[in-house]
Amino acid sequence: MKEIILIKDGEIVLKGLNRRQFEDVLKKNIRIALHELGKFEITSAQSTITVKPLSEDIDLDEACDRVGRVFGIVSYSRAALCEEKSMESVLATAPVYLEKQLRKAKTFKVEAKRSDKKFPLKSPEISRELGGVLLSKFPHLRVDVHHPDVTVTVEIRDYAAYVRADAIRGAGGIPVGTGGKAAVLISGGIDSPVAAYMMAKRGLKLTAIHFASPPYTSQRAEEKVVRLLQKVSRYATPMTMYTVPFTEIQEKLRDDCPEELFTIIMRRLMMQMAERIAKDNGCAALITGESLGQVASQTIGALGCTDEATDMVVFRPLIGMDKQEIIDISYKIDTYETSIEPYEDCCTVFTPKHPRTKPILKFVKAAQEQAGFEPLIEKALQNLKVTQIYPE
Repeated sequence: MKEIILIKDGEIVLKGLNRRQFEDVLKKNIRIALHELGKFEITSAQSTITVKPLSEDIDLDEACDRVGRVFGIVSYSRAALCEEKSMESVLATAPVYLEKQLRKAKTFKVEAKRSDKKFPLKSPEISRELGGVLLSKFPHLRVDVHHPDVTVTVEIRDYAAYVRADAIRGAGGIPVGTGGKAAVLISGGIDSPVAAYMMAKRGLKLTAIHFASPPYTSQRAEEKVVRLLQKVSRYATPMTMYTVPFTEIQEKLRDDCPEELFTIIMRRLMMQMAERIAKDNGCAALITGESLGQVASQTIGALGCTDEATDMVVFRPLIGMDKQEIIDISYKIDTYETSIEPYEDCCTVFTPKHPRTKPILKFVKAAQEQAGFEPLIEKALQNLKVTQIYPE
């Protein structure tokens, strides 16, 4: 019995004349997610993408797990391909293919989707005939059309007939790469990986920028960031990470700037350097993991001072979320346990005892300009470390 994966498009179905472009990107991203598992035939028709394994030794469980992390998919399901597009073939396939689920269930219902209007039976007739066969094969079952344990679905399409059980919810969103490119400032904390995930869900292809300050930050801290991005890239597709040497800049910040402005000036410098890297990589926006009021550098006044340092659009997908909401998403995408490992990032270096929560922009800019960071910025940007990130 041939088994495939049926995928239902998400927001793509709402697109107009460019819908085909979105579907093509989605199919490309599915291929990227599955390429290590073997060869698949991936086709689309009638708002459904069909993933057919081309060898019998392919791990379809793993394939489904990976498909479930591809943005742009509203739902997916494993399905049996009937040998013929006939009612006889449907009635022979369903009891065998769905035996395990039906033996465990107490109730069921049958739904039929007949997109091929030339098929001799209409949808209610298909459901009635298959339901009768299943009741005779599994007499412990009873029909419940409102809250069944298992919904058996028959799809009669122009090119084939399929039998499947309940669909699994997909990752949603729109395909990565359809929304443009953006650079995410990534630390080793909880917030920024979640922010990266959320903006990838809106179709952005990501470039990652990490600031490292050895010896104040360790090699393990950088490796931790790589592992976080590997987890994020399971959803966001492979990406490039640029590591910025930030030690000399932070030491000058400590020596030549007012302590209460350390954090806000540091954030401005990060944004200015990230803007340079982002533009060199064709990115049109920056992404941060800031949440309003979470720390001193994330007050409305501090964010205003930070934004003034760059001309690029800055996306802050966590801005209105509380910490528990962010943590819940980090659990969902499996970054939480890595994020809480005790390897500190550069944001914790030289933290002021009493940071200014209502900074005045003209004084912040004056302190930054007086210190004269430009030579160190140029030096750092000429010594970037480049790392290619692939899914874990």
